[in-house]
Amino acid sequence: MDSLDRKIIAALRVNGRATYADLGRSVGLSASSVHERVGKLEAAGVITGYHAVVNPSAVGLGVTALVGIQPTDTAEDDDVAEALGQLDEVESCYAVAGDEAFVVKVRVSTVDDLERALSRLRRIAGVARTRTTVVLSTRFEGRANNASLDSPSVNSGA
Repeated sequence: MDSLDRKIIAALRVNGRATYADLGRSVGLSASSVHERVGKLEAAGVITGYHAVVNPSAVGLGVTALVGIQPTDTAEDDDVAEALGQLDEVESCYAVAGDEAFVVKVRVSTVDDLERALSRLRRIAGVARTRTTVVLSTRFEGRANNASLDSPSVNSGA
């Protein structure tokens, strides 16, 4: 991956719907060259998908909580993570260091729905305890983080 690939990635992270012509203008390449590079980045697993960013409140998901999950002594992390992935309310799951094995982001419509989701989460085999933090407001999330994209050492083996 060279500096042009990193510039293309940075541009796509800001606007995943940009046309190849738009991307080409922003990085100084032809649309066909950008198309070829994007295809190679997708094939290499660098670009893993495209999605719409949706306002959770606008679709009825006005309550967000971060839930720390402490496993039982005999829990298999992979099994717990797979079970967490089966819950529609769990939007993200992070394996973390510390007393908790996972932190998940849960989005639901109401506090009552959060209580029901937490009850389902606690019934997962291997979950010993949870710690929930309700989000009061979101200052930002899902922003394009291009901090490492200007560094030539990204995936270059350096």
